[in-house]
Amino acid sequence: MVTHNRPEVAVHSIDHFSQIVPDLGVARDFYSEFGLDVSEEDGRLRLRTQGDNHPWGYIYEGKRKKTNYICYGVFERDIEALKNKVTGAGITLKDPPAQCPVQNAFWFCDPDGNTVGVRVAEKVTPNAKARHVYKSAPEGQCGALNRRNAPKVRPSRLSHILIFVSDVERSIEFYHQTLGLRLSDVAEDAVAFMHAPHGADHHTLAFAKSDGIGIHHTSWDVSSIDEVGLGAMQMKNAGWQEGWGVGRHVLGSNYFYYVRDPWKSYCEYSFDIDYIPAGSDWKAGHHHGEDSLYLWGEDVPAEFVKCYEFREE
Repeated sequence: MVTHNRPEVAVHSIDHFSQIVPDLGVARDFYSEFGLDVSEEDGRLRLRTQGDNHPWGYIYEGKRKKTNYICYGVFERDIEALKNKVTGAGITLKDPPAQCPVQNAFWFCDPDGNTVGVRVAEKVTPNAKARHVYKSAPEGQCGALNRRNAPKVRPSRLSHILIFVSDVERSIEFYHQTLGLRLSDVAEDAVAFMHAPHGADHHTLAFAKSDGIGIHHTSWDVSSIDEVGLGAMQMKNAGWQEGWGVGRHVLGSNYFYYVRDPWKSYCEYSFDIDYIPAGSDWKAGHHHGEDSLYLWGEDVPAEFVKCYEFREE
């Protein structure tokens, strides 16, 4: 793979996201059972991963489920240049979302009305691909635990977010022009995957074509395919029966299980996603629709890419 040292004016990570849901108590139960550390403060939930104080998400209570915003992190040296890229493209900056805990961001909307924030923040995407070594049990020893001894699955970080958009090609161009994201792969006009160019997973942000808007799923990194399967069992045992997987994606290559949340979007356990290092000239692939979702696994649920969040009139 060709590499270069060309400086990038681009975001480096998704810093955090925010959603509004009808019941914070239900949200607390769901995200806690998923394996996140959930705390309540100032009338909202804050989502962290175990052993990490970084807030990955803020959940507020409202009349109906709604994506509040996605906020991206940028290096301090790039913040003004990135803001100039946005305003230079004729995009109007907007006031911060109501109750937003972030003070040092600038805000705008994408063509579908999704709210986008950018702030100076620490890079929270990994700087290299995690190395996973499968250790087979030696002869004469058991390789699996008893079910009662299976540990609770606790994701280590937010990997990516997929949002609904009305025009995939337009969204690719918009997020490249404003945030500096680069195309990783696209499948016809149905889905596309973009990465931050400072070293990131195969996709930082992804798009699925829809008449609605908002978040389709948030994806959370775990350390083995065993943890993907254990996470699926963990959520089913907790009463969250609807989902998809276990399987493996073509685009991104990660192993997955999606559990449906109480508001008909998804949280994904993800393991071993492709990684695009900083400075690499990744060649985006243009794929057939059959490769847009999975290499192997169960059949895709009929409503998997249906959006239940709609634009406000």
